[in-house]
Amino acid sequence: MKLSNDGLHNSKEWTEKGFTLPRFDRQEMIGRTREEPLWVHFGAGNIFRAFHAAAAQKLLNEGVIDRGITVVEGFDYEIVEKMYRPHDDLSVLVTLKADGSVEKTVVGSIGESCILDSENGEEFTRLKEIFASPSLKLATFTITEKGYSLKDAKGGLIPPVKADFSAGPEKPESYIGKVTALLYERFLKGEEPLAMVSTDNCSHNGDKLKDAVSAFAKAWEEGGKVKEGFVKYAVESGKVSYPWSMIDKITPRPDPSVEEILRKDGVEELENVITEKKTYVAPFVNAEESEYLVIEDDFPGGRPELEKAGFLFTDRETVDKVERMKVCTCLNPLHTALAIFGCLLGYKRISDEMKDTELKKLITRIGYEEGLPVVSDPKVISPKEFIDTVINVRFPNPFMPDTPQRIATDTSQKLPIRLGETIKNSRAAGRDMSELKLIPLVFAGWLRYLMALDDEGNPFELSPDPLLEEVTPYVSDIKFGAALEEAGAVDELLHNASIFGVDLFEAGLADEVKRYFISLVSGKGAVRKTLKESVG
Repeated sequence: MKLSNDGLHNSKEWTEKGFTLPRFDRQEMIGRTREEPLWVHFGAGNIFRAFHAAAAQKLLNEGVIDRGITVVEGFDYEIVEKMYRPHDDLSVLVTLKADGSVEKTVVGSIGESCILDSENGEEFTRLKEIFASPSLKLATFTITEKGYSLKDAKGGLIPPVKADFSAGPEKPESYIGKVTALLYERFLKGEEPLAMVSTDNCSHNGDKLKDAVSAFAKAWEEGGKVKEGFVKYAVESGKVSYPWSMIDKITPRPDPSVEEILRKDGVEELENVITEKKTYVAPFVNAEESEYLVIEDDFPGGRPELEKAGFLFTDRETVDKVERMKVCTCLNPLHTALAIFGCLLGYKRISDEMKDTELKKLITRIGYEEGLPVVSDPKVISPKEFIDTVINVRFPNPFMPDTPQRIATDTSQKLPIRLGETIKNSRAAGRDMSELKLIPLVFAGWLRYLMALDDEGNPFELSPDPLLEEVTPYVSDIKFGAALEEAGAVDELLHNASIFGVDLFEAGLADEVKRYFISLVSGKGAVRKTLKESVG
């Protein structure tokens, strides 16, 4: 069983093994998509294949749309060259359910795959043709938050961006420079409307995309590199929109256990490709069943009926509330708590942590008791039902190969939003801060984590974090059995509002954090002992 157009001709062989196949004429869809493109997506990674492409397939199956997606990869061209095109732009979506069952779907909704390479004349010309087409309604993005950044850590322009600002739209080097050049082509060919929809997992993502495009448009117009009026079209006219969105779906790296399921079914050529840029990509993607995509309904040229695929359309204020609900209360804070203590207790999977009585109690109390009373309620999604699903369905899913070590990446950047916002909201609501018992425990757990010793005193590798060199010295001299007065070594760190979201001394929580920290370093097994004593 080969994942290709020819391989799918024997559809009975696939369906007998439990695979759901596309229910539309794929060749007709491909022809229509190339003649009159409707939807372009930038970023050919797993979240796209598991969510956007699967949604498009649902709409194609039901006859809601007759064209698929044009997928564009602009960071790692090998994804298209070595995985998409050899498999005729087909992939297998394996949905891993919490009850232990799996759904296997051959996703065939991609009508064309392209490479965002301005040095490749054929590829870039084709993309210009697509962007010039009046039929195009939306361009969606999953290029990560980093993809929208034009500056380095010191605030200076990244060299390719600086070069593009000077050179203009002919052959841009940078990702957003290339995207803006395609938008300029649309401007030249009639100023047709278009929705530019970031669906990356970052706050106010539409503004990040808009600001990046605006910077290029203004630099080019001021430098005489483009025709006058481009800035107005791209940024000011309303013909091009940049809606906000909130996306939520876990799509981990291709897992060997899933590969083995497909291999037993008889699917061939399943090996991962590890590209030169260290991207792991396979002919399949494994993902959880839960998914949310809430989008500001701002599509100046119209849009497909994506709500029939489960997308929620609303106003900007509601999108913001949904984002804050997820990131500040109902999911991300719980993930971070599990990541920190999972590393300390030697866990390798989030799902295994949910079998741990103390850890489950920890996140349950943080979610329901400490976060929910001050949650941002968007109304379109129930915060309580969201937490219910996270705790009872999503995190315990035994098939989800997500690790605390991955989630612990960049924790110093996550704490102020994921936990600090609940402190801020609690203070603003006049809440008694002594009610926050377990958020201080998570902060103390992070300090204990920075010692890079597990609960038995064995060393482990800290996950990548841009502030490791800055924050680890605060705990470097702390030893097991340290006295409470020795916790003063972390006082300066606890004042740091950029890490914790607030000055913990001003918030009245610093002493509690230090008390927990000393308990956590009292000896081997102290992490487990402190958790038991704290969560009841």
